[in-house]
Amino acid sequence: MVRRTILITGGAGFIGSHVVRRFVNGYPEYDIINCDKLTYAGNLENLKDVESRGNYFFEKVDIVDKPAVAALFEKYKIDGVIHLAAESHVDRSITSPETFIYTNIIGTVNLLNVALAHWKDSFDGKLFYHISTDEVFGSLGQDGLFTESSPYDPRSPYSASKASSDHLVRAYWHTYGLPVVVTNCSNNYGPNQFPEKLIPLAINNIKNNKPVPIYGKGDNVRDWLYVEDHAEAIDIIFHRGKSGSTYNIGGNNEWKNIDLIRLLCRVMDEKLGRQPGTSEKLITFVTDRPGHDKRYAIDSTKLQVTTGWKPIPDFRKGLEKTVDWYLANTEWLENIVSGEYEKYYESMYGNR
Repeated sequence: MVRRTILITGGAGFIGSHVVRRFVNGYPEYDIINCDKLTYAGNLENLKDVESRGNYFFEKVDIVDKPAVAALFEKYKIDGVIHLAAESHVDRSITSPETFIYTNIIGTVNLLNVALAHWKDSFDGKLFYHISTDEVFGSLGQDGLFTESSPYDPRSPYSASKASSDHLVRAYWHTYGLPVVVTNCSNNYGPNQFPEKLIPLAINNIKNNKPVPIYGKGDNVRDWLYVEDHAEAIDIIFHRGKSGSTYNIGGNNEWKNIDLIRLLCRVMDEKLGRQPGTSEKLITFVTDRPGHDKRYAIDSTKLQVTTGWKPIPDFRKGLEKTVDWYLANTEWLENIVSGEYEKYYESMYGNR
């Protein structure tokens, strides 16, 4: 087996922790370096089950700190990067755009420059894998899907910062020959997601009989991707993707926000033994966010045809697995819902 040393940035976060776990367990011959700043969304409790493995290493590093990034490459002789570290919540980008510029753009450039400096003598066996979002494409109308050739049209500071990082990664491929792949994914859901995002927020609020806030009329449409399906796709693309290529990763699973929450309410009523319709009474419509994109939907045909990857076919099954996890891990949820998060929640939704 080939021995590899792979740096996974943002590995203590939601998607990152699932990718770290998959690689640590699936590739014992690889050394997996988890680099995370441990902001509010990074939680090492997500990886308790692998932290004692001999091929897992954690480094608390902010990717905006270039000398610290360079020190990682020196210490571990990294030959692959899976770059997930990012500020990712649209609401936060509206109130604090500078943080997104630093982490998502400057942080990515630091990683690119350090990788280039360390790999320039030979790109053989090297790869810089950059994970992005479907939000860089802007908003779809009633019809159509985002493909790998869709034009970029970001509408929020978050999506604009991710679009910038995508362009920079591709520029390093064209300019320097740095081996890269870029993937754009749809909305992820599943275990370990910080409860500022729609599904875990709703689960937590329904469980505690709190209002479930829905922006506008709830008619914004998203394509939902189970996080473990995403981690599997990342694994496949890292090992079999073509350098210089882009791949879309989607769930083939479009839902209006209001329909999704109503389904979630039904699942929660069943799981909690409540009368049907009880949880739905908690739905509360709040003022829509500025620049709220109407619809996202991903065409992942290229990935499915070239690799055979497929997402989970039954959304309710994925949703039930997610609810079961949160209800079984109440201590995790209580630990992560800190005072800081409560204050943020209040600032976002309390006056609407």
